[in-house]
Amino acid sequence: MVGEGAEQSQIKVKPGLVIPISEIRFQFSRSGGPGGQNVNRRETRVELLFDVRNSPNLSEEQRERLLTRLGSQLDGEGVLHIVAHAQRSQLRNKQEAVERLVQLLRRALAVPRRRLPTRASRQAIEQRLAAKRRRSQAKELRRRLRPDEQR
Repeated sequence: MVGEGAEQSQIKVKPGLVIPISEIRFQFSRSGGPGGQNVNRRETRVELLFDVRNSPNLSEEQRERLLTRLGSQLDGEGVLHIVAHAQRSQLRNKQEAVERLVQLLRRALAVPRRRLPTRASRQAIEQRLAAKRRRSQAKELRRRLRPDEQR
C-alpha cells in the first residue's frame, strides 16, 4: 500500500496498477457473535465495495480478466464485495479488507505462463513400458488356468 499513517490515499496492487482509495466504498455495521458490549454498541463489521466494471484505473485487459476470474464473487453490477469482521476494531477490519482486496486482485490479475509441450525421453518411455509389462505379467499369474492351459 502507498501512503503514510492509517488512512492511505491510494492502494498499490502491483507495479503499474494503483487504485485510489476514493474508488473504494466502505459500509459499516454491527458484527455478530460473542464480544459483549463491544459487539452490541460498535459497528466493527466492514464491507469493502470495489466497482470492477466501472473502475477508470483498470485497463480493458485487466477489467476482462477480473470480471472472468472473480465472476462468482461479483454482484450483478460488477461490484466486488469483501467482508471483514474478525477483529474487534473497525480500523483493523478495514485494513484486513483492503489487504484481502489487494491479494485477491493480484491473484486474479496474474497471467498464467504458457505451457511448453515437452517429449518424454527414450529412457522414460522404456521404463514406462517395462512397468506395464511387469504389471501385466503379475495379473496374468493371478489368473486361474483352464485345464487345457499351461504356464
